[in-house]
Amino acid sequence: MGKSARSLLRPDEFASVCATFRTDNPDVEADDAPAIVAEALAFVAACAQFPTARLVPSRVVDAGWHALILHTNTYADLCRSLGCFVHHRPESPDPSRYNKDAIGRSTALIEEAGYSVDLDLWGPPDDDLVAVAASCQHSDDSGPIVPIPKPKG
Repeated sequence: MGKSARSLLRPDEFASVCATFRTDNPDVEADDAPAIVAEALAFVAACAQFPTARLVPSRVVDAGWHALILHTNTYADLCRSLGCFVHHRPESPDPSRYNKDAIGRSTALIEEAGYSVDLDLWGPPDDDLVAVAASCQHSDDSGPIVPIPKPKG
């Protein structure tokens, strides 16, 4: 079992991001918010650790990332601690662009970074297991996620 990404934030910061997630996604069960935010943290950490890998989040994980980004000081501090700023470039959801291989590569790299992955949170954008409000999807490997500074080499 991998390490928990919750430790990347102080408990008060984590609780605040979870509260924002719940406000933005009132149809999501309250118990699911911490798991989704933790998955978003693990995703961002893996993006920073593997900056050239072009990871993509699921729609559910992206919704957790959105809540995290809204806490600008917390997010900036997190990125600084990870060694680079991970930018977000949204795309409109389109189930026809869902790329299972990109999702699989992303979850594998999250695990390689040492974090546990909850595969229930990595379904296609039209999966209704967790109904998030975010109208954003990342399915294209061409680079919606941009770590700054860019890797040297």
